[in-house]
Amino acid sequence: MLSGPLTLTLDAQHPSRLARFWAGLLHREVVEDATGGALLSGTDTQLGLRFVPSPTRKAGLNRMHLHLTSTSPDDQQRQVATALDLGGSHLDVGQRPEEGHIVLADPEGNEFCVIEPGNNYLAGCGLLGEVACDGTREVGLFWSEALGWPLVWDQDQETAVQSPYGGTKVAWGGPPVAPKQGRNRQRLDLAPEGDQQAEVDRLVALGATRLEVGADGDVVLADPDGNEFCVTAS
Repeated sequence: MLSGPLTLTLDAQHPSRLARFWAGLLHREVVEDATGGALLSGTDTQLGLRFVPSPTRKAGLNRMHLHLTSTSPDDQQRQVATALDLGGSHLDVGQRPEEGHIVLADPEGNEFCVIEPGNNYLAGCGLLGEVACDGTREVGLFWSEALGWPLVWDQDQETAVQSPYGGTKVAWGGPPVAPKQGRNRQRLDLAPEGDQQAEVDRLVALGATRLEVGADGDVVLADPDGNEFCVTAS
């Protein structure tokens, strides 16, 4: 089980800059660390974001992207304007003109959407409404068990989980799943409340695969779709 709020970790060439961008959008404070990384702390209902140094550049579409909610058409436009002022950009990923969401990219090209007001699926989820992922139903079921979060959507091979306290959803869109291109630059990293090895053994029993142990003691695993994630040492 988690020792605190769930955190999405993002590789970044400029972690502090990227953290400031997202802090400006999400109205959070940036906490920097000695390794050059930065954190936007989460809560019981809102996902945390961690930005860690990486020399690699983004290539192709991410397997994960964030959905921000809006309360009115004016609020949606304000969020878009704020993102552009902070260094974001509009992005064309094939969305249709009649779709209500607006697709953007952060300063390092990571895709995200500002969702139209009145979206019932994300009602009550908070500003950071969803982490939308490419993935099979199997991986959604895995993460439900791994996190201890209930399935709140399970239809047509699409799944979503949400903390028992509510807030940010994590969802998987079902097949077809785009081929994986190298190591993912975004991942869900877990800080267990108990023994790290016991947690690793539990996750392997649920269907994860051991990959390696990092120099910092973090154990790198892959979920059933091959997405890397870490079980932290502390």
